[in-house]
Amino acid sequence: MKTDKDIIKVLNRLSDHYGPQYWWSNENPISDWVTMILIQQSTGVNVEKAMVKLDGYLTVEQLQSMDIEDLQERIRSAGFYKQKSAYIKNLINWFAEHGANFADFEEITTTDLRQELLAIKGIGPETADDILLYTFGRNVFIADQYAMRLFGRLGFGEYKSYKKMQTDFTGAAEKVPLNLCREWHAVIDEHGKAFRKNKNLDESWLLAD
Repeated sequence: MKTDKDIIKVLNRLSDHYGPQYWWSNENPISDWVTMILIQQSTGVNVEKAMVKLDGYLTVEQLQSMDIEDLQERIRSAGFYKQKSAYIKNLINWFAEHGANFADFEEITTTDLRQELLAIKGIGPETADDILLYTFGRNVFIADQYAMRLFGRLGFGEYKSYKKMQTDFTGAAEKVPLNLCREWHAVIDEHGKAFRKNKNLDESWLLAD
């Protein structure tokens, strides 16, 4: 049975190896949210094209008042634009119903806040945890495909469900500083891309005593 200490060791070694990778700015959390939705089943290049067309409109008030057809046209390059425009509206309307004030969320537990996010149509487990980690500053583990494959290869378990891995790794995530938790997500993805290019990549050093 792998422990939180084992998980932390692997992730910290990845962080030391790849160096700082965390890039979310948090200068405009609404922009971050839109990006998180647009990147679903899309590419960074196509999302960037859509974000350029949304420049100057990334506030709660502007996104709420924007005609759905206008929003769809602006994000068309990211694909699934009709669905994603509705998802953006759903998330923004939920935030507005809470008074659009981030300070009001500080007293809500991470568990309750995750459940609220998951109840929004278009917000799945990974996007909900992205929002928790990067916007609301909660120590959560993003159990994406790169993470599942990495820890499967390392013998931590054959993870096939997001919820199972996220639950198993929560203890480790809660034991480290927030920024390191954010770095973990970034370096897992960086390592996953490297492994995708070279399936013979040596990973034994992640487990060495």
